[in-house]
Amino acid sequence: MRRASIIFAGLVLAVPGAARAEPGGFFKNMFGGSEGGASVAAPRAQDPDDVYCPPVFVPDGGAAIQAFAGAAGDNRRLRHQIVFSRLSRECKARPDGSVAVRVGVELRALLGPAGTAGRFEAPVTIAVKYNEQPVMARTHRVAVAMPAGAVQGEATVIENDLSVPADKAMGYDIEVTLAGAATRVKSAVRRRKPAPAAAAEQSEAAAEQ
Repeated sequence: MRRASIIFAGLVLAVPGAARAEPGGFFKNMFGGSEGGASVAAPRAQDPDDVYCPPVFVPDGGAAIQAFAGAAGDNRRLRHQIVFSRLSRECKARPDGSVAVRVGVELRALLGPAGTAGRFEAPVTIAVKYNEQPVMARTHRVAVAMPAGAVQGEATVIENDLSVPADKAMGYDIEVTLAGAATRVKSAVRRRKPAPAAAAEQSEAAAEQ
């Protein structure tokens, strides 16, 4: 697997190492919920759990996004960055030979020297590819909250609805990417309407003119 590294406040974060790809049980441990129900045996597999399920792959350049107060690359002007913290996948065979894929992603927002706490959004694309061609992909805008006084925040997203056709059930890839730019969510400022008395005075003044 190709690796990527990100410099943050003078430290090198090995992103693929930090974003650990863990087995299906990770969903129960971190995201909660139950995987109840009987396992469905794949037509070509003796063991219902013996289904091809590759580790989650993060391509070069897709492991993090950064926001700078000015020109990119100057760590002293880094406002924040968002990286993958943990990744997980689970694959289940269907009676028709296709595979249902479930992917879990944990994001971590880290505050830079020029940043302030707040709420940030990041686009996360979760895709299934076969021979490097997309089979199915979903993009989520994930909000990461960082309370006042904190230097980092976390958020999770689970994609439950990826499907791999039977003819591509062996040899496909699961890819997760942080793409685009992180944005700071600003609260909308509402303009107050003038009180009835004030509005009447303004109307009278306009009429006199």
